[in-house]
Amino acid sequence: MMKKSILILGGLIGLLAFSGQAADIAGQWHAEFDTQIGLQKYVFSFATEGNKLTGKATSEIDGRKREAELKEGTITGDTVSFVEMFSFQGNDVRIRYTGKVGTDGIAFTREVGDFAKEDFKATRAQATAGSSAAGKATNSPAGDRPRRGPGGFGGPIALTPDDKPAFDDPPAGFDKKRDDIPHGKLEMIEYESKTVGTTRKMYVYTPPGYSKDRKYPVLYLLHGIGGDETEWERFATPDVLLDNLIADGKAVPMIIVMPNGRAQKNDRAEGNVMASAPAFAAFEQDLLQDVIPAIESRYSVQADREHRALAGLSMGGGQSLNFGLAHLDTFAWVGGFSSAPNTKPPAQLVPDPAAAAKELKLLWLSSGNKDGLIRISQGVHAYLKENKVPHVWHVDGNGHDATHWRNNLWLFSQRLFK
Repeated sequence: MMKKSILILGGLIGLLAFSGQAADIAGQWHAEFDTQIGLQKYVFSFATEGNKLTGKATSEIDGRKREAELKEGTITGDTVSFVEMFSFQGNDVRIRYTGKVGTDGIAFTREVGDFAKEDFKATRAQATAGSSAAGKATNSPAGDRPRRGPGGFGGPIALTPDDKPAFDDPPAGFDKKRDDIPHGKLEMIEYESKTVGTTRKMYVYTPPGYSKDRKYPVLYLLHGIGGDETEWERFATPDVLLDNLIADGKAVPMIIVMPNGRAQKNDRAEGNVMASAPAFAAFEQDLLQDVIPAIESRYSVQADREHRALAGLSMGGGQSLNFGLAHLDTFAWVGGFSSAPNTKPPAQLVPDPAAAAKELKLLWLSSGNKDGLIRISQGVHAYLKENKVPHVWHVDGNGHDATHWRNNLWLFSQRLFK
């Protein structure tokens, strides 16, 4: 009996010792997985010392490689965690990995702030394998995947016959300030946000000859994830575009409101901008409950859905589609310019195609044919087309860039409120 007890005790001690021992993952691991922004190919090079994990991650999208040192790496038993950093629009973004080591690989969860989340499996590289990040696919054979064209920002691009311009590009000089025409006024104002619990800022453009004796329609214009209330003015000078269009008789005189779509107390675009993704979703209530009432109490506006438009670029394009299409009682004119992956799935955006077709005055979707996020707008366009919801699908020759956003603001704004 004593001998048996000693054997059991010895086995228990051995089991406890093994459970506290870090798994041996030193070396290279390959992974390939689809994400919201394209097919990702990775090589992870791990080194371990006790429970400390160091190394680097080498990623590749269509031949474009990026390498990052791993941060905050730990390994305890069969649990692995580390952070990969990358730069997005001048901001540092944290990608956190957590994984479980198994007999056939490491099962990882990859979180890009609150912006995106993927599950994938990494497998240990064979001794004869090269160090290319292309590696061997772990989720499906590489030969089963469609070949896609090169991508700019975001990921690979697959164009379809529908992906073509609906309009010509703006003429030369369309965005140049003209001294021989009347000019509107651009001012920064403050408003009290009950949603956020603080005083916030927004840029407001009023057209030439603005008067309290006249009622004006309003375009609410939303920025991207790396921007703030000044981004549209820096990228596209909406005041100059509208001054010129109004002077040429091509646009209805309107007010343009450029709020900060990051609805949190520190709303600056700093640090890990991806971590502020929930604040972009929370902006829906700030827009509806605080921004619009502040504008309509301070300016002479036509306060009905037929005279409100909502549009934005990138993350702001996703917000505009999410919020505008969910509130057709508030907005009749909606535009998304190169909308980001925060855009809801098409069936959620437009659950009742017949109602959307009836209520919308204009629904505008655009992307550049060099934009790695084009797949987001392509999916929305395909759904709208299949469900017979009238809309504009405009694909120009640009990327995920200011030229595309400036050009589409010029095209979109002259078709509003008519």
